[in-house]
Amino acid sequence: MKFLSMIRLDEKNAGQPSDRLMQEMGKLLDEMTRSGTMISTAGLRPTAEGVRVRWNRGKVSVTDGPFTETKEIIGGYAILEAPSMKEALEITHRFLAIHGDEWNVECEVRALDGPEFGVRAG
Repeated sequence: MKFLSMIRLDEKNAGQPSDRLMQEMGKLLDEMTRSGTMISTAGLRPTAEGVRVRWNRGKVSVTDGPFTETKEIIGGYAILEAPSMKEALEITHRFLAIHGDEWNVECEVRALDGPEFGVRAG
C-alpha cells in the first residue's frame, strides 16, 4: 500500500535544518529509497510564495500567501510504500526521531486511495 505522510510544522518558529539533521536525513532517505519504502519526498517552499484557490458554491477566490491565520502548515511530504498502516507509522517515527530536540514537527499519515494504488475507492 502507498501512504502519504504530510509533515506539519509551525512555519514562524521553524529554523533552518542543522548540518547534523541534513546529514542524518540524507542517510535515512537514501536507505529508504534503496529499500523501496520511500517513493517520493520533498519540502515545500514557504507560504509567502504560495497561493490558495478556494471554490465556494460556484465562486472562486484566490488568496496570496503568507497565510498568517494558519499556525501549522504542511512543510513537506513523503509518499511511502508499506504493507500496513502500522509499518507506515514505524517509517514515519524513524523520520521524526532524527529531528532530535531542536524541532517540533508532526506527520499526518493517510493511505492513498484509488485503483492506481491498489485500493478501490468507495
